[in-house]
Amino acid sequence: MTLILLLALRSAWRKARAPLLAALVTLLAWATPASAQYAGLRTLVVPGAEPVTVALFYPTPAVARTVPMGPWRPVVTPGAPVAAAPLKGLVLISHGTGGHELGHHNLATRLAADGYLVAALRHPGDNWEDRSMITSGRYFSERPRQVSRVLDALLASPEWGPRIPAGRIGAVGHSAGGYTVLALAGAQAEPTRAAQHCRSVSDDPGFCSLGQLPAGGQAAQAPQKALAAAAPAPAASVPTQAGAAALDGPRVSVADPRIRAVVAMAPMAVVFTPESLKAISVPVRLMVAERDAVLTGKYHGGYVAANLPSAPASTVPGAGHFAFMAQSVWPLASDAGDAAANPEGFDRVAYHPTLENEVAEFLARQWR
Repeated sequence: MTLILLLALRSAWRKARAPLLAALVTLLAWATPASAQYAGLRTLVVPGAEPVTVALFYPTPAVARTVPMGPWRPVVTPGAPVAAAPLKGLVLISHGTGGHELGHHNLATRLAADGYLVAALRHPGDNWEDRSMITSGRYFSERPRQVSRVLDALLASPEWGPRIPAGRIGAVGHSAGGYTVLALAGAQAEPTRAAQHCRSVSDDPGFCSLGQLPAGGQAAQAPQKALAAAAPAPAASVPTQAGAAALDGPRVSVADPRIRAVVAMAPMAVVFTPESLKAISVPVRLMVAERDAVLTGKYHGGYVAANLPSAPASTVPGAGHFAFMAQSVWPLASDAGDAAANPEGFDRVAYHPTLENEVAEFLARQWR
């Protein structure tokens, strides 16, 4: 009797096995994306009197790899095909003074893998090899306008324009880039506030001593080779007292209504008028560093938070000013210190997944 029962059970299993296996395969196919997304990388040059070099990160099914590019190690697939799925949106990234388009590559690759087109520009006249715009008298107006020109070019592009979803354009900026994206959101600068601030306070020495490298600085000694160029000396993050006279001028209004969400990381903000910060209606996410020795919090990030209470704000424990930049593999000397160094006890690499998640979640909430 036992033998008969075992034979019957084996026969029943053989009959049921095929549909069970088919159901399992179907379940696994549902749970696993048809084509995993990675980050592709291309270079775009927006023409004009001052051409703008842009690193474009975008979703691709082509498996990415670590590609050494000067001090950076982005995980990308250069020149890869664009994923067929619709883009989630466009994110523009503005670096700090003396920075580089690859300085936030980790955040850019994360957003690209999530389905965004990410345009990280190299600000003409305010990058690792050329800081001439700092004393040009048009710094506060020109920086945001450079971002808007990149946006113009992408929307007019036959390849990218039709792919960018209407109303899903965001901007992320660090330090002077934080100033830039807040200005695009509607904050208005009065350039004379920088000089007035530095004459009236003594506890913001990092801000008030910056902007002193000559155009080209130490970084001009390195050869430029498009995206593969090293960025050995991204200078400090803000222009201030050295060029204060050249920054005098009327109130700067350069809002771009096409930008619908903004993330400001350790922003330079003392130059903004409080009433213009209060009037911002674009969703803003604010992040500041607890141990920022470059931009004293109460005059910059804290000033934004006080005048824009609707903006979710967070302070990163133990972080220094450069915590929001990708971790360089060698020192990045600047007049604000080593941009690759971290305060004792702070692990920038360990923090960055949190940063990336917070930015991605903030953007996703706006599009919902």
